[in-house]
Amino acid sequence: MRRRRVIIMGAGGRDFHNFNVYFRDNPEFEVVAFTMGQIPFAENRIYPPELAGDLYPNGIPIYPEDMIVDLIKKYDVDDVYFSYSDVSHVYVMNRASMVNSAGASFHLLGFKDTMLKSEIPVVAVVAIRTGSGKSPVSRYTSKVLRGLGLKVGIIRHPMAYGDLRKKRVMKLSSIDDLDRYDLTIEEKEDYEPHILNGFTVYSGVDYQEVLKLAEDESDIILWDGGNNDYPFIEPNVLITVVDPFRWSHIDTYYPGEINVRSADILVISKVNTAKPEDVENAEAKCRELNSDAEIVKVGIGYRASEKVDLKGKKVVVIEDGPTTTHGDMGFGAGYLYALDNGAEVIDPRPYAIGSYLEVYKMYRHLKDIIPAVGYNPTQIKELQDMLNSIDVDYIISATPTRLDRYLKIDKPIIHVYYDVIDYDNRLKKAIVNRVKKLVG
Repeated sequence: MRRRRVIIMGAGGRDFHNFNVYFRDNPEFEVVAFTMGQIPFAENRIYPPELAGDLYPNGIPIYPEDMIVDLIKKYDVDDVYFSYSDVSHVYVMNRASMVNSAGASFHLLGFKDTMLKSEIPVVAVVAIRTGSGKSPVSRYTSKVLRGLGLKVGIIRHPMAYGDLRKKRVMKLSSIDDLDRYDLTIEEKEDYEPHILNGFTVYSGVDYQEVLKLAEDESDIILWDGGNNDYPFIEPNVLITVVDPFRWSHIDTYYPGEINVRSADILVISKVNTAKPEDVENAEAKCRELNSDAEIVKVGIGYRASEKVDLKGKKVVVIEDGPTTTHGDMGFGAGYLYALDNGAEVIDPRPYAIGSYLEVYKMYRHLKDIIPAVGYNPTQIKELQDMLNSIDVDYIISATPTRLDRYLKIDKPIIHVYYDVIDYDNRLKKAIVNRVKKLVG
């Protein structure tokens, strides 16, 4: 009997995990290809045989997503599994329509088929969209757990770029580890702050192996989610971060709505900068979808690496890449800091070169900031050259990694960091009350 032929539509993270846990050793299916969307430079390579398993001695090819219809016909594909995040419900169903019209069935895998079970307690932090404030909430949660006397192992959602074999299982405990694994800017943005806070981050491609390593070295797991994806590991406590600036996205983006419906704690972030009516709308929508969850409101505050008088000074602003690209945010903490301190923000678009020209063409909502995309050495060099070509007094960088560690910049950089403002310790209390029931 012919195995059902499958294509997995992904973006270098959830797709590989779904393959590993559901398809890799499953003789009923033959995965003939991955397609790659959302992330540049991730296609036109091979998911290596060392990771693909015995059923795939030659590995599995990875193609651009825009080839999906031709691939369905070429390989006589039966099933397409959509396996990435932070896209609108309309976007998902457009892909479903494309796949169905080409003759294949369209699927979404759920918790039962994709979540690993841990031998130790798991707290997970996820969000409704990229850029909701998940990272500062994750960092805050890690400190709360450590305050309970627990050894916290942080497992980060994957960003599977570069040499997948080298990144099969990563343990990152120092800044040197960031360089040892040849990571992209996006990866460093999420790993570096945890490391500087004294935590070890576990990540990679094969999360069955990642989980085993973290379990052996930890008392409790903190799942630090990516985009608005749901966890790879079954959580005992699920914390979902809700951005009031995008409250209408709560039930219109996949799979963020799943995170809201499944949450134990719903954290409405940015209440110090959002309009009160947007906070109210966010809370009402959360109550509609999940009446059992505890709702906590927090602010997101920023701080600078140094105090500088910016009144009348020309600045260019760099923000977190995914937040401002496919996360649809036109600004972040760096832009707010510049405005609040009287700086003149220079439009960076006339200075764009190379792949950055395509970035601004693709994400037309970006006008006043540079997204810190750096998915390969060429793109990182383009960012460096672009920054050096702009005549400003300061660079305001709100990416969580220090760009001056690996970019040669000819002007001063002010680093802006953002943290949770936990009013009356309400979020801390909500976490502690639940975790104490798990650990005694």
